[in-house]
Amino acid sequence: MNRRYVLVVDDEPNMRRVLEIMLGAAGYAVFSAANGREALALLRSAPVDLLITDLRMPEMDGIELLRQMRADGIDAPVIMITAHGTVETAVAAMKFGASDYILRPFDIDALELVIARVLHEAQLARQNTFLREELNRGWDAFVGAGTAMQAVYELIRQMAATKASVMISGETGTGKELAARAIHNASSRAGKLFVPINCAAIPADILEAELFGYEKGAFTGAVKERIGKFELANEGTIFLDELTEMPMPLQTKLLRILQDSTLERLGGNRRVELDLRVIAATNRNPREAVRDGYLREDLYYRLNVFPIALPPLRERRADIADLVKHFIAKHRARADISNAVSAEVLARLGAYAWPGNVRELENMVERALVLCGAGPLRAEHFPIDVEAVIVASSLAAPLGPLLPAVEALETGMIERALLESGGNKPKAAALLQISERTLWYKLKKYLN
Repeated sequence: MNRRYVLVVDDEPNMRRVLEIMLGAAGYAVFSAANGREALALLRSAPVDLLITDLRMPEMDGIELLRQMRADGIDAPVIMITAHGTVETAVAAMKFGASDYILRPFDIDALELVIARVLHEAQLARQNTFLREELNRGWDAFVGAGTAMQAVYELIRQMAATKASVMISGETGTGKELAARAIHNASSRAGKLFVPINCAAIPADILEAELFGYEKGAFTGAVKERIGKFELANEGTIFLDELTEMPMPLQTKLLRILQDSTLERLGGNRRVELDLRVIAATNRNPREAVRDGYLREDLYYRLNVFPIALPPLRERRADIADLVKHFIAKHRARADISNAVSAEVLARLGAYAWPGNVRELENMVERALVLCGAGPLRAEHFPIDVEAVIVASSLAAPLGPLLPAVEALETGMIERALLESGGNKPKAAALLQISERTLWYKLKKYLN
């Protein structure tokens, strides 16, 4: 688990063998190449955490190998080894991005220290890149100005100003991680890491190590220590997506860590102090998850300081037009293509139930853009059987109070008519075969 892959490049077989033995004994996965061209082919076909290369080699020397790597977008750190240690060669190696430079003959212990430092610096650089990317994701990624989303925005603003834990609930595809990122980016922790982890996507026997880290020798294959997601998120925010899929024993350990603000890595006895914000999310109703045994009740109360429920897309149909425009701009291959959307298409999308929510809408828009090419988006580009969906939904719906169901149906039909008529209320009333006065009454009753 988490083994680092090192590529050794040297035209001398004995030197390659020495480095292979030394690095293998230190726990690295090592493979080698006899020259720069062979190394470049390996780099292009497999990920490498570190490259150790001789400077002087036939066919392609170390500096040219480094130059070709960077030209190909391969950013693995590089350590140069050479017996020709002049200032000029050192400057040339650093100019093209070498992380360090060591002279032959070298001390093995010294080389191990250099390798450890270079790998640590590379990890920090990746974290900084990750942080910059995360900072660019936040409020700008939200689309929708409807009443339902305005209420969500206000909750996020209120929550961001506190240090309290947050529990986000909502159906799959409603944007739970997006909301969590917005809370982090609007908080005082915005300059630190936002670390997401999907508790449902990682096997139970691996999840504990991913969350809390482990010490060297903690289990078979733990050849060196590894920090977990909680330590990585220290001073920042950790986002536990699909928390209710976490095994109960692990929920117990999580609760203890949240109570004490400390953790111990697997196989260790050193306590690590934590200062982070925890945001959890689930596609289940949290109270029902407690009742059904998917979530510990005490953990629920610990995390549910600030609850936020994200509305499904069928409850924010007024945002569909803006979402479609946003996804067209996001997935459009060429900036000079204008994929116009007709009122007929918007009416069709507005009538659909969207069981997959915003994520389903984005996927459908992306597919439609491929089908339509440079032309306008038409109804046939969106394979939705609206009538079948309506019938299936009504048959599957549990029996309950009639008036709320009728109001929901009328609201959906009014919104669809307004979309199809381009907001023209007399035309919308005609489509619904009601008077304009009746339409105004229902708009005031349902949508104001």
